[in-house]
Amino acid sequence: MRAKTQNIIPVLSIAGSDCSGGAGIQADLKTFSAHKLFGMSVILSVVAENTARVICVHNIPKNIVDEQILAVFEDITPKATKIGMIGSTELMQCVALNLEKFKPENVVIDPVMFAKNGFALMPVENCEFFKEKLLSFADVLTPNIPEAEFLCGFKIKNKEDMIKAARFLHQLGAKNILIKGGHSENNADDIFYDGEQIHTFKSERIDTKNTHGTGCTLSSAIASNLALGFDTKQSIQRAKDYVFNAILYSLNLGKGCGPTNHFYQFFE
Repeated sequence: MRAKTQNIIPVLSIAGSDCSGGAGIQADLKTFSAHKLFGMSVILSVVAENTARVICVHNIPKNIVDEQILAVFEDITPKATKIGMIGSTELMQCVALNLEKFKPENVVIDPVMFAKNGFALMPVENCEFFKEKLLSFADVLTPNIPEAEFLCGFKIKNKEDMIKAARFLHQLGAKNILIKGGHSENNADDIFYDGEQIHTFKSERIDTKNTHGTGCTLSSAIASNLALGFDTKQSIQRAKDYVFNAILYSLNLGKGCGPTNHFYQFFE
């Protein structure tokens, strides 16, 4: 029988892994597949974690990261690239040099700093290096409120502070900024700034503890929609709708914060 080939859009995640499958590279690849895209990965760190805790992190040697990125870009150029957890300044420098070299389009950077249990996935002392080396590559930057506080150096207590943070991060080089409001005391609204206008994405809270990997999933969903040709605001809204349903139909697995359901549309 003759093969039936299809044209399919490739996308890339450069991030750490999650052996329990709810976050990191595993969540990104599931998200890409849910959007009917061809997912590829460059693993920066192997993370021993589950729904309740992070046990340890092992960073991949820089030369292996360089060769993974080379292997992807010399053969299958992604239409969008999501960047997640980067655990050391050496890896930050490595990723920055490769972004400069290959100049990928539609770069979504999720500045992963903490696991759900508070484990520091990006040491605080690396924050300045991250801002200097990587923010200017972000077509979309997606910090939550604690991450934005570390990047900006001030507390974020309300919507006005979120707007201030978005403007500050734009001045540092990020082209579009989405400050995620999930940690807000009042509501879960997100603030978006494109360098000209502020836009609020309204979000309804869902009463569940099963939110493991939501940040990874949202950023990879934004990258997916950018790869599909939607503009930035459309990509964010579509990604938020996807994550809302992934949380609404989340999976009751594990002893801690269970994972979102990346393939909810295939379940009854």
